[in-house]
Amino acid sequence: MSFGQICMQLVGGMGVTIQIFVLTLVFSLPLGLILALGRMSKNPVIRNIVRVYNSIMRGTPLMLQLLVVYFGPYYLFGLVLGDSYRGSAVIIAFALNYAAYFAEIYRSGIASMPKGQYEAAEVLGYNRVQTFFTIILPQVWKRVLPSITNEVITLVKDTSLAFSIAYAEMFTEAKALAASQRSMVPFVAAAIFYFVFNAVVAGGMELLEKKMDYYE
Repeated sequence: MSFGQICMQLVGGMGVTIQIFVLTLVFSLPLGLILALGRMSKNPVIRNIVRVYNSIMRGTPLMLQLLVVYFGPYYLFGLVLGDSYRGSAVIIAFALNYAAYFAEIYRSGIASMPKGQYEAAEVLGYNRVQTFFTIILPQVWKRVLPSITNEVITLVKDTSLAFSIAYAEMFTEAKALAASQRSMVPFVAAAIFYFVFNAVVAGGMELLEKKMDYYE
């Protein structure tokens, strides 16, 4: 089988990998902000619950979390969700994991904002919600974008962990194809895809950083 034919065989898996990447960001970025606000809450119960959650999600392997989310409903509640749940389990596990990382990034950005920003907003008649979403959050986003970029690039590579529950993303397809062909070429094709995907993502994030330069 030629290199081109191998790449064509991997196209379906590439689409699934991109889908995991996009859906993880769609869910984890806003969830991370909610967790960050909970982590900074004046309510000690909420603050400590979020702190423990973040510690668990950041302190245990993503692969283990995938296995828990996928097999947990059966072992804990006897629920048989079938193969259709496999894709949902991947997105749930990835979103919950990355939300914890984004939460800490957001929190550090919010905490770094000078108090003068809040005082100036109060003088202008902004309430707390208006102050946060109109003045603080855009500046926080600019400050934390490099850290978020690092996590997003890591996410591209982490999508391969979906193979641990036999979800047919690109790495799973490459692994099966390499075994059937007895060749390393599918792994080379997969490596090229991850490299190009990472380059595109990094380039996109760099353009976004440049567009945010007006906050400087």
